[in-house]
Amino acid sequence: MYHSVGDCSDDPYRITVTPARLERQLRWLGRHGLRGVSVGDLLAARARGAGQGLVGLTFDDGYADFTEQALPLLRRFGCGATLFVLPGRFGGDNAWDPLGPRKPLLTEAGVRRAADDGIEIGSHGLTHLDLTRVDDANLTAEVTDSRARLTALTGAPVTGFCYPYGTVDARVVGAVRTAGYDYAVAIDPGPLTSRHALPRVHIGQRDNAVRLGLKYRLHGLRRRAAEGV
Repeated sequence: MYHSVGDCSDDPYRITVTPARLERQLRWLGRHGLRGVSVGDLLAARARGAGQGLVGLTFDDGYADFTEQALPLLRRFGCGATLFVLPGRFGGDNAWDPLGPRKPLLTEAGVRRAADDGIEIGSHGLTHLDLTRVDDANLTAEVTDSRARLTALTGAPVTGFCYPYGTVDARVVGAVRTAGYDYAVAIDPGPLTSRHALPRVHIGQRDNAVRLGLKYRLHGLRRRAAEGV
């Protein structure tokens, strides 16, 4: 689970990795016989019994630096990824982070560029709300309208959803499933772990080779596996 790729000198939420750090992390994957792919491709490969050596890479929020910094590195290392974006905030910034700093988000053109370059586009909701705290009408709009808008923008099916803040409950999982998504990602969904609440590991600037190795090995121990995935 990545977010922004750029300058991390002012990063109170620790959501940023520098391009140099991302490059070293992707190189680490290659050295260990691993390759980053989109979550959609990972799930499809696992269904065929061919998921060995594949790691799902996700980038949340749709920061403008994805196409500027992350995409060239993914291409250099032959990796895919899933980019979860907010169609209600295209061209805006991360106003939901009160401590800042303000980071620009991708425009519609930027999202189309990523999609045209083979990146899987998924929904992060419309506006980055904690979906466990909204009423049913707003929940439906966040999960359904965002999917429709992204499908119209990219011309491709939008099959993945990412829960803002990683917060999830049974009502929200049900809404995402009803909206027609094939899968959804969270962080640590606990007993809700399923194809529509997949656990992920946060990757940050401090994750050097030793930390990456530990996270990779401990992931299966710390997080419950999703049945049938």
